[in-house]
Amino acid sequence: MTLLAVEGVDARHGLLQAVRDVSLELAEGETLALVGANGAGKTTLLRTIAGAHRPAAGRILFEGRDITSSPAHKRVRSGITLVPEGRRLFANLTVEENLALAARAGRPGPWTVAAVLETFPMLEPLRRRRAGRLSGGEQQATAIGRALMTNPRVLLLDEVSLGLAPVAVEGVYASLRTLIERGTTTLLVEQDLNRALSVANRVACMLEGRIVLEGPAAEMTREQVVDAYFGLGRTRRNGGPA
Repeated sequence: MTLLAVEGVDARHGLLQAVRDVSLELAEGETLALVGANGAGKTTLLRTIAGAHRPAAGRILFEGRDITSSPAHKRVRSGITLVPEGRRLFANLTVEENLALAARAGRPGPWTVAAVLETFPMLEPLRRRRAGRLSGGEQQATAIGRALMTNPRVLLLDEVSLGLAPVAVEGVYASLRTLIERGTTTLLVEQDLNRALSVANRVACMLEGRIVLEGPAAEMTREQVVDAYFGLGRTRRNGGPA
């Protein structure tokens, strides 16, 4: 069942067109990795889906309903939650306070502070520490946990591994795999191709605002994705050479 659909979306920053006629579908329980170089339009697309950026054209459908004009807070209550690049935690609040605050913006569901701390065991001993005093990996785990507290139907993750030490990336991805195994529907923006391919059911590659390669992760080689990533040769949406 298609849970989220993006149809012919354009998005601009002033005169700059960051997203060009993008169409994507995300099925319930699926993990789609969105990859591409800096400036490819990935973050703008995620923000557009989340309601933080207004599209210039196209539609966004959630459970078949057109939510293109819905504000971000209504999308959160419907079940679409974004973990933004840079995490953006409340630095002066504790881990537990950051989590509890997010619950007010979301919808009823199974995710509680206790459930998040069980999924991210690194946070249990840090629950009363201020977020501004956490390491990068601990902040990322808190940011994902905060998003889960809204009980999302679709979890949008922007640059999970950006700026983190390798050991921190390992910890965050271990917890992310747990979420995916539980069937959390996820759209993941990631520059680390190996990480993206290791967790995703499908992969879509953006180049200059467009989707230039899309298909099942199991049917793609790393070389195909790299070629699309850097715009080498011609590609098509279901993978492989044109």
